[in-house]
Amino acid sequence: MPKLAVNVYVTREIPQAGLDIVRDACERVEINPEDRVLTRQELLAAVRGRDGVLCLLTDTVDAAVLDAAKGCRVFANYAVGYNNIDVPAATARGIAVTNTPGVLTDATADLTWALLFATARRIPEGDRYTRAGKFRGWSPMLLLGGDISGRTLGIIGAGRIGTAVALRSRGFRMRVLYFDRAQNEALEQAVGAERVDLDRLLRESDFVSVHVSLDESTRHLIGARELGLMKPTAYLVNTSRGPVVDENALVAALRERRIAGAGLDVFENEPALAPGLTGLDNVVIPPHLGSATIATRTRMATLAATNLVAALRGERPPNIVNPEVLA
Repeated sequence: MPKLAVNVYVTREIPQAGLDIVRDACERVEINPEDRVLTRQELLAAVRGRDGVLCLLTDTVDAAVLDAAKGCRVFANYAVGYNNIDVPAATARGIAVTNTPGVLTDATADLTWALLFATARRIPEGDRYTRAGKFRGWSPMLLLGGDISGRTLGIIGAGRIGTAVALRSRGFRMRVLYFDRAQNEALEQAVGAERVDLDRLLRESDFVSVHVSLDESTRHLIGARELGLMKPTAYLVNTSRGPVVDENALVAALRERRIAGAGLDVFENEPALAPGLTGLDNVVIPPHLGSATIATRTRMATLAATNLVAALRGERPPNIVNPEVLA
């Protein structure tokens, strides 16, 4: 198939398999040569004159960027979330927006459990302790953590990832509560999960795992009031979006030991962290690694590239966020 006579920009290097798809299909492809997020001015300049843009969650694509990309047909987001893109503004300009759902479900669910274990069993804290030369032998009171088996797991948002996390609890004989706008009958049948309101979930859960998308209804869904409902022995894990949790309120709750601990893969003002967060020993804070496996990131790249090329060919992208632009 002949290459498309189009000009495409990729805002940051992605796995080679995705770049190969774009280069094989498009005549002109430019990639950000630096392994960093583009500045605002760099992004505005980079999108001008492009027929398509493959962007990342770290790129803020607002009305001004969309206007700078006049004539662009598609912004293909390398992420399942797309809160970084003003979708209504893109739709108003006839620009397709795509994402990469589904492919990172297992990787993110696995990392959620890694954080759950790491926080409850104080693994990073113990690692630091040993590396610092403080370990002098086994002690009956050394770094005691929380039990996991037989405890209550609360899932906030029982979509693909929340469901995958809950299903993994079967091996630990956990009671599962979930909060979601819709009933998840499959989850109820699989693990006996019970759908409850948010306050009850927070009061009764030993582990609260957050899996909602970010919009105005979920921004600071977990704030000071909600943290105050949790047990002092409970743990919070967030692998969804940083602003879903009021990070400053969480720092206060952790510092005052109003909850036992937290595991955060995402941050409210990423990559900046709330003041005081890094000084706490009862929080685990990996640098947004939810989808960071070789296979998952490669599949994300090929899906984003496939979405981009389909839109440029005038076809329906496999994962179109705003299908009304295709009408």
